[in-house]
Amino acid sequence: MPDDISPDSDWDSLYIDGSWVDAADGETIPVENPSTRESFTEVAAATEADVDAAYEAAASASDEWGATPPAAREEVVREALRALDDAEADIVELMSHEAGGTAGYGHTSHHLAMDQAGEAATLPRRMKGEHIASNIPGKENLVQREPKGVVTVISPWNFPLNLSARAVFPALAAGNAVVLKPATNTPISGGLLFAKLFEETDLPAGALNVVTGRGSEIGDRVAGHPESDVVAFTGSTEVGRRVAAAAGENLAVPAMELGGNNAHVVTGDADVDRAVDSAVFGSFIHQGQVCISINRHLVHEDAYDEYVAKLTERAEGLAAGSAHDEVHLGPVIDETQRDKMLAYVEETVDAGATLETGGGIVDLDGVEDSLVVEPTVLSDVTNDMAAACNEHFGPIAPVIPFSDVDEAVALANDTEYGLSGSVHAGDLGTAKDIADRMETGMVHIGDQPINDEAHVPFSGTGASGMGGYNTDEFLREVTENKWISIQHEPREYPF
Repeated sequence: MPDDISPDSDWDSLYIDGSWVDAADGETIPVENPSTRESFTEVAAATEADVDAAYEAAASASDEWGATPPAAREEVVREALRALDDAEADIVELMSHEAGGTAGYGHTSHHLAMDQAGEAATLPRRMKGEHIASNIPGKENLVQREPKGVVTVISPWNFPLNLSARAVFPALAAGNAVVLKPATNTPISGGLLFAKLFEETDLPAGALNVVTGRGSEIGDRVAGHPESDVVAFTGSTEVGRRVAAAAGENLAVPAMELGGNNAHVVTGDADVDRAVDSAVFGSFIHQGQVCISINRHLVHEDAYDEYVAKLTERAEGLAAGSAHDEVHLGPVIDETQRDKMLAYVEETVDAGATLETGGGIVDLDGVEDSLVVEPTVLSDVTNDMAAACNEHFGPIAPVIPFSDVDEAVALANDTEYGLSGSVHAGDLGTAKDIADRMETGMVHIGDQPINDEAHVPFSGTGASGMGGYNTDEFLREVTENKWISIQHEPREYPF
């Protein structure tokens, strides 16, 4: 287990070609604790020269690592998995400092990362080819699956640990070299931590490189680097479009998991208590900062008043405060996100919605300009109001009434996004019919939209992204087929 992954450890170096190095110009960036609003460490501010060095190292290491036998690649991943397992307590503490995550959030992130690493460890033995009969006499066709080469991973700040893990572990397991660029807000749990996990394994120098820095300064160079063969990005649709365009300039494969505007559909005959129980988790876990969280609650008019009353009561019972205390909700990541989500609430109320609870900031002792947002419930909302039509990415639950199933489906699909969703209905057949008609990559019946299992495909439609993650879906993104034919007998040609 790495013994230096606490918030107090030194994190001010890049990890390039198997070594910890300073940024080319020696500059660093402070990392803020969202609960206290104070910096607790610094990370290196990489330059474009540092980015180039990382890709040069990755390109040099990719052939050796790609030719490593499957069992050896598997063992490297399993060694890193064991280090990840042993470090759970330290990682949870680190994420509370860096991401503003509660203990429950930290343990959940760790569990998901373990799941991703465990699934990735099986991939080297699953990179199977095939034998295909030929139309030409005496010819044998072989199709081999080989690593792409260099995979770029650009990870987000909301769930940095597991959303980096779901790309880094399988990309390495498949024999690729990786350049990891974590989000500026969470450069350790989404980036430098992975260098620590693999540092004591037999991974060749250069096969994993981590560059921290501001996206405004190195983002374009990372996304569009000519040595990159795949760009795996998780983040907003706005930024994702730019990243995909930069990747496309080099004909790199873009694997994009982007924004969502996920609907939680509740029919008139649904079990309201069960639907609300799901909704509280689906809207408020990690302050709603989840791409697959509930963005809109669509509730049949017959159950609407009961649902709003019970959801409001549950929201008012949630403790919100510092992530270092025993609370349900901690702070949001920064003031930009906070101000945007509160503006959506204000605009929605101004448009005619009713603020049932929340809508403000929870003051913290000794903290100036708190980032803790109250759990918020809005009723009398329509689909075109700001908190509903935008991905608010906060602890906000807009509740929208509908009159029949057709209207519910139309409301759910009235968005450019198509990531996740959920349905509660008294009849399973009705629920399945609604799920079939929802234009989204994932739908969960009798549950809420936040689900992720490493052995099950994870993907969105529309503005929610392109490509897929988990299991064989991501394996296909980071590998390619190679056709080798063998002409065993002399072939007759027309000239």
